[in-house]
Amino acid sequence: MRNSRKCLLNVLTFVLIYVLISLVFEGSAIAAGAVVHAHGVHDIGAELPVWTTLPFAGILLSIALCPLLIPHFWHNHFGKISAFWALLFAVPFLFTYHKVALHHILHIYLIDYIPFIILLWGLFTIAGGIVVGGSLKGTPVVNTVMLLIGTILASCVGTTGAAMVMIRPVLRANEDRLKKTHVVCFFIFLVANIGGSLTPLGDPPLFLGFLHNVPFFWVTANILPHMLTASGILLAMFFVVDTLYYRKEKKQVHAGSVEEKIPLKIEGIINFVFLAGVIILVLMSGYWKPGHLSVIGVNLEYQSIVRDLGIITMGILSLVFTSKLLREANDFSWFPIMEVAKLFAGIFMTIIPALAILKAGNEGALSGLVSVVKESYHYFWVTGALSSFLDNAPTYLTFFNLALGKLGITEAMVPGALAAKAATANPEFILYLKAISAGAVFMGANTYIGNAPNFMVKSIAEEAGINMPSFFGYMIKYSIPILVPLFILVTFIFF
Repeated sequence: MRNSRKCLLNVLTFVLIYVLISLVFEGSAIAAGAVVHAHGVHDIGAELPVWTTLPFAGILLSIALCPLLIPHFWHNHFGKISAFWALLFAVPFLFTYHKVALHHILHIYLIDYIPFIILLWGLFTIAGGIVVGGSLKGTPVVNTVMLLIGTILASCVGTTGAAMVMIRPVLRANEDRLKKTHVVCFFIFLVANIGGSLTPLGDPPLFLGFLHNVPFFWVTANILPHMLTASGILLAMFFVVDTLYYRKEKKQVHAGSVEEKIPLKIEGIINFVFLAGVIILVLMSGYWKPGHLSVIGVNLEYQSIVRDLGIITMGILSLVFTSKLLREANDFSWFPIMEVAKLFAGIFMTIIPALAILKAGNEGALSGLVSVVKESYHYFWVTGALSSFLDNAPTYLTFFNLALGKLGITEAMVPGALAAKAATANPEFILYLKAISAGAVFMGANTYIGNAPNFMVKSIAEEAGINMPSFFGYMIKYSIPILVPLFILVTFIFF
């Protein structure tokens, strides 16, 4: 109870700070906007050298190596390490660019990080009150069905929502299994990433496309073959691998055992109401356009503020109306969300130069990379590779705009250019956008930081006692040998 009250107090403090920041800076919008314009804030990526991304590389290496080399120190001080890398970039950045730097920092936190962590916190809190009980045993068939359900659910409630709802039932079903790391890794592949590729609700880059005039159901109709191919192969592969492990374990442990069957039941059903509330709030923020306030040149949309405060409200209601016993049954704790919040606070700060350089296109230090993006498979692989390490939403938007500029299409022309049977349809743009969409969503599975729920799923699994691979271990043992060949196959079939 004390921890819940402390968390509630922290949330309310966070809300107060969030609102005060917006109100305090609103009055300075005109002057700040003039300063920002004078310093060419939108062109800053053309000035930044590649070495400014070293703090970003540093925090990634810390996440990868510290848990292996200094596990106890990392567990107790990962927040300080994240802050060190963030300050290593932020201090000289502010010293050099002053208000322009402040603009970029406010933009990344107000527009990207705060909504990101609020959504993650809300879904984590709500899903933590949903308990799936009964004798659900992690046989290959049961595991495959649960991954299939999660994959389908991801396009309806988002990869983060589906991952937070499904991960605990999956872990509980497999608590007696000896080998279960592969279950969590395939869960990340399917539920936390590829499953969210069919609607703008599924993954942030697709929602960003929806906000830039891509029709809501365009992704559903156009990425369905890609999603079915990738998820179908992964589910079949998982079933084979899980069956091999299960047969060995059954001989070792389960031979001759008789288990009592307990009916399947779902408790904490009221949380589905709060989950629906989050979905409605996210949809609302895409359709309702009441205007914005300016925070040192950063346009903070009113609908985004309402959405974020609404999600916090849904989370608080879940804490109030869910029995403490249900959360205990889920082995619920705040450590996973605190770990993600602290680490990604550093990641979002240090990612600023990488995104700015990328957005500068041919004028930036990565002009060589941008200039080679010409064919659809280039868009698929470059968007995907960058989305594996950078925030996939701005990466998607960068190459979306690159494709528009290359073909001379404005945002107002996007619906017509994507209407397959219309006279204004542009087959080349349709193929490019398919590649950009699939790359941004699919390849978020390549690393733990490629998509929002990946690291969260890893943290929850580790709390449940599963020995998850390290940052590089995940890539070497799972994503590279499994996903890269799959994506090569997808390239040959579709791009």
